[in-house]
Amino acid sequence: MTAHVKPKALDNFQARDFRMLIDGLWTEGSGNAIERVAPGHGIVVSRYPAGTKADAERAIAAARKAFDNGPWPNMTGAERSNILLKAADLIAARADELAFLDCIESGKPISQAKGELGGAADIWRYAAALARDLHGESYNTLGQGTLGVVLREAIGVVSIITPWNFPFLIVSQKLPFALAAGCTTVVKPSELTSGSTLVLGEILIEAGVPAGVVNILTGIGPEVGAPMTTHPDVDMVSFTGSTGVGRLTMANAAQTLKKVSLELGGKNPQIVFPDANLDEFIDAAVFGAYFNAGECCNAGSRLILHKSIAADVTERIAELAKKVKVGDPLDPTTQVGAIITPQHLEKIGSYVDGATKAGASVALGGGALDLGLGQFMAPTILSGVLPEMTVAREEVFGPVLSVLTFETTEEAIRIANAIDYGLSAGVWSRDFDTCLTIGRKVRAGTVWMNTFMDGASELPFGGYRQSGLGRELGRHAVEDYTETKTLNMHMGARTGWWMPR
Repeated sequence: MTAHVKPKALDNFQARDFRMLIDGLWTEGSGNAIERVAPGHGIVVSRYPAGTKADAERAIAAARKAFDNGPWPNMTGAERSNILLKAADLIAARADELAFLDCIESGKPISQAKGELGGAADIWRYAAALARDLHGESYNTLGQGTLGVVLREAIGVVSIITPWNFPFLIVSQKLPFALAAGCTTVVKPSELTSGSTLVLGEILIEAGVPAGVVNILTGIGPEVGAPMTTHPDVDMVSFTGSTGVGRLTMANAAQTLKKVSLELGGKNPQIVFPDANLDEFIDAAVFGAYFNAGECCNAGSRLILHKSIAADVTERIAELAKKVKVGDPLDPTTQVGAIITPQHLEKIGSYVDGATKAGASVALGGGALDLGLGQFMAPTILSGVLPEMTVAREEVFGPVLSVLTFETTEEAIRIANAIDYGLSAGVWSRDFDTCLTIGRKVRAGTVWMNTFMDGASELPFGGYRQSGLGRELGRHAVEDYTETKTLNMHMGARTGWWMPR
């Protein structure tokens, strides 16, 4: 690889030093510093404390104290809502700063990062609305002497662990809903992309969130994440990341029978019939495969094309994919940025090599790109992929598109479901009956019809099988961070008691 070229946008840039947030105070922590090298530029851009188990225990103790004795759980829904709305306004005001941090730390294009910040602010506003809508139930149908009331109470202390691919967006799919319910939290972003989450800590303090309600730790999983999943004072764990780490998180939480919410991997199919609007599909296929450099749990990484159109459609996708601009993440015209680490780039390449050895063909790309910056991967298309191949079954998490074929609807459904994941899927056909059949039969948490990777704060997101447990977003998102309590109230003298009087 050639020497790194520092873009003009970073001429006056100085690496930023961050601290952790514990009990309302910024702290250096008790470990050494972690230096983050920008994947798109090859220079140090951030430094964080490497948190330890002791730091995690202090943060958990602060969250426990804030829940048991602090004002946050006892505020009215309107009071919490107003603070969350102020946080949303501050997020919008600092969107450029937050997007810049996500861009240089994760390698995603700056234009994409700015779009994600707009979506995140909307999620905080939606959660603020739900804070005022959370309610229980009452039953006055139990007889004249009985009244039943079901309360919804905040579950308690929530550990929130987020990944590197969407640093600010994913914490925004969890934290505001936990706060809306009245929970207190300990948050651990990825050690690769902690910057924007730490700035969020500044925002929440300014918005009026009390000390100890949101604690933010930095560091690696074994040191910081493990105590967050095992500590008896934690009541719930919300994790987004790989399926392998999700299994470990679930096993750790089982030691104290914590509630667990998991949003994990995906190997998401797009099933395309001959009558589909192919112009629109081809655009969606390129977007679905290469958005965020394919480092996306719901990337459309499997195309399941009808045999009669497969060759032509694959060729057209390749032609459009050649026009996708791969380059400097800070360039507003870049569409595909850098790969998160050199090790991950190597892993992506190993999947492509394995596929070709198994009999697949490289229709486009296939290897790393040397742009004189950081680490980049060419948009890649693999044709002739069979359902049993590893590349068709495992999450590559890179800009690699696998093309499979089918002849009947039943075969398409069988191929789509013949994996361990079930996060999302797409179906393309002008026949609504065909779309609805696929939508009902494919086992996935979201099925897009004649579109792909659309979303809204109002729509729940999550997966079947090894793609996770529970749902994020949607009108019930706050309820996930609550427990129900039944109050069975008896009025007057008890009658019908079986003991003689």
